[in-house]
Parts: sequence; C-alpha cells; structure tokens
Amino acid sequence: MAIQLENLVQSIKSKVRGLKKSKKPYVKMDKSASVKVEIRSRKAKQMIEKTMKVADRPGKRSIN
Repeated sequence: MAIQLENLVQSIKSKVRGLKKSKKPYVKMDKSASVKVEIRSRKAKQMIEKTMKVADRPGKRSIN
C-alpha cells in the first residue's frame, strides 16, 4: 500500500513539474455573450445602488 501511495505522489509531482515548465498550461477560453451580459448587468446594478445611496443623502457627498 505504501509503495502505491509513493508511486502516486511521484506521478503527481512529475505532472506538476511538467505544468510549471510549460509557458501555457491551459488554453484560456473567451467569455460567452451571456457571461458578458451578466457582468454588465452586475456592474449596472452596483452603479444604481451607489447612486441611490448618494441620492438618499442629499448634500452629503458626490458620486465617485
């Protein structure tokens, strides 16, 4: 059992070393259209929330 575990650990170590040596270990995928829309939607919601907080306290501070 210990020998099998040792072999597994050595195998994992060699794979990790191989990944570290390569410049790009994976291919980065572009965001899909739906993900881009979701990101814009979240940013818009955050901006609206920030604007509403400032609007609730007139004269205190401006929007940054």
